[in-house]
Amino acid sequence: MKFLVGSLLLCAVLHLSQSYCYRKQLEMTPDGKPATYCVDTEDGTKHALGSKWRNSECMDCTCQGCCTAYSTPRKIPPDCMMEFDKENCKYNVFKKNDRTISCPVLGAVGK
Repeated sequence: MKFLVGSLLLCAVLHLSQSYCYRKQLEMTPDGKPATYCVDTEDGTKHALGSKWRNSECMDCTCQGCCTAYSTPRKIPPDCMMEFDKENCKYNVFKKNDRTISCPVLGAVGK
């Protein structure tokens, strides 16, 4: 019984550790045939079927969908702050009074 309860609890919270993802359908041409490429919904760039890319919103994508390419800190020390670095697709965590001193991330969700 304890195993069953533990398994159910694990299933209930498992989604909290996952990165944000979304799925999309492949486009069809006006004559009903599958498209030979797909278009990124965030920045409008075209990509070959079967390819993988990172878009301008820090999402790792395929023609079937995208997922966040970073973790989001959820627990950091109170004397620290976080800032998203869009160029490197990651959060930097540092002391509030000295940005050169890194802080530990005590808990995060996502990739």
